Amino acid sequence: MSKASLRVPSETPSDSDHANLSRTFKYLLATQFLSRGIPFIFNSWVVRHLTQEDYAVYAVQFHLFVTCILFLSREGCRRACMRADIKFDGASAKDNVANLLKVAWICFPLGVVITIAACVFVFCWQGLHHSDPYAQAILINGSACILELLAEPLHILSQTLFLLKLRLMVETAATFSRCLTMYILIVNLTNMEKGIVFALSQAAYGACIFLGYWSYFLLFRAFRSSDLFPFRVGHMMNFDKQLSNMCMLFTLQSFRKLILQEGEKIVLVWLDTPYNQAVYGLVDKLGSLVVRLVFLPFEESSYSTFARSASGQSPNKSKNLGRCLTEALKLVLLIGLIFLAFGPSYSYCLIRLLYGQKWSDGEASTALRYYCVYIIVLAMNGTSEAFLHAVATENQLKRSNDSLLVFSLIYVALNVLLIQSAGAVGLILANSLNMVFRIIYSAIFIKHFFQEFSSFSFSSCLPSGWTILLLSGVATLISEKVFLDRENFWTSFLVHFCIGFTFFCISAFVIFRRERSFINKIIRFRDHSD
Repeated sequence: MSKASLRVPSETPSDSDHANLSRTFKYLLATQFLSRGIPFIFNSWVVRHLTQEDYAVYAVQFHLFVTCILFLSREGCRRACMRADIKFDGASAKDNVANLLKVAWICFPLGVVITIAACVFVFCWQGLHHSDPYAQAILINGSACILELLAEPLHILSQTLFLLKLRLMVETAATFSRCLTMYILIVNLTNMEKGIVFALSQAAYGACIFLGYWSYFLLFRAFRSSDLFPFRVGHMMNFDKQLSNMCMLFTLQSFRKLILQEGEKIVLVWLDTPYNQAVYGLVDKLGSLVVRLVFLPFEESSYSTFARSASGQSPNKSKNLGRCLTEALKLVLLIGLIFLAFGPSYSYCLIRLLYGQKWSDGEASTALRYYCVYIIVLAMNGTSEAFLHAVATENQLKRSNDSLLVFSLIYVALNVLLIQSAGAVGLILANSLNMVFRIIYSAIFIKHFFQEFSSFSFSSCLPSGWTILLLSGVATLISEKVFLDRENFWTSFLVHFCIGFTFFCISAFVIFRRERSFINKIIRFRDHSD
């Protein structure tokens, strides 16, 4: 294996923090835009060709099944390996790759066990037989998860090597393959069970992920298969104990995070009707689009930057961390406030335009209004927790795990109570309260972390001009009540849209005037090659 193939650019932490954040965010944003944007466009077509029961299976039940397996199997390894201070240049490059991959491969046997357990649980819970189409779909989905997990160690290696274009290309191709497979099967094989169609499309996605990563590292990076699977007889237990312990710690934490992240879908499948599942699935896919396109890649890039800054030895480490955290929180707050201001008053219009009157006149538009409020707390929690997980010591992470357990219990109780009284809206309210609790915990940690330094304050994270956004939100709500007529939708929508667009332009002008230096810094992020 050539050492040159592992060499990555080296910069001092003080010079590279913004470069790493901007470069990582740029590629992750592009990845999310393509891997989420393509399904979003495709989803507009799917919704019109499925019954509410079929859409509930597609958007909630199978999504929950696949997410639980993959999240529990790989989240711990991803978090731990990204925290590792491993160098990939010099004479020890090959050994460092082997040490990283020995720990990264833990996710595969763990994933196989979790996949089998998940399949058995679903079979027993629903009383399925192998001949049932739903049971066959579950087995196909489980196989698709195992295919993805076979590529997970190489995904971790590529992220550590900052091969961001690779992830962009592989995930885009896999997403397109999933959508194309589903389209072909729905159009040409109309008699095929929809559950089988959804499962086969997920299998196409997993196969593309597997082939993409393995083909790249074997054909284009001068790796041998023995380098990518670095286990030898007699040296099976020769691995980085500290890194593997961190991996196990994050994996245990992922069980609690999964309840917090997907608990509402668990309660929804357990207690609610297929109609409410379909409504929540529709709103979640639409409302969380900004989360997946912007906040998720920004959280991942922020975590990577915080972790690398914290692991360095720069004398200005606390100052650099404080500046990065301030700018990260200010950016997500600004985006969240925009959705808080304009989202609720245009929720009905958006669903009417995308999915038709059948969905907009039901509970979906009301649920989307509440989701726009939920977005801002979701954004703040993602960035603040990314900082906590990146800089916390092992003991602090254990205390964080304990707090997540408490939050998980409260969250599940809120879901059970609110779903019975408010349906899909109740789930969104439970999510919002859960995020507020977690933000408070992270804020206390951040305050203690910077208590001996003056490099960070929460007041500096609030973007100037936030009041004009709130005033715009009130104005557009009044506009919706006064001008929007559901019976005469198109004419009244144009009036309502023009009013909102005017207030958006005024808000953008005021914020740009007051935050010009911050916005210019975002716009002028430096471009770095791979």
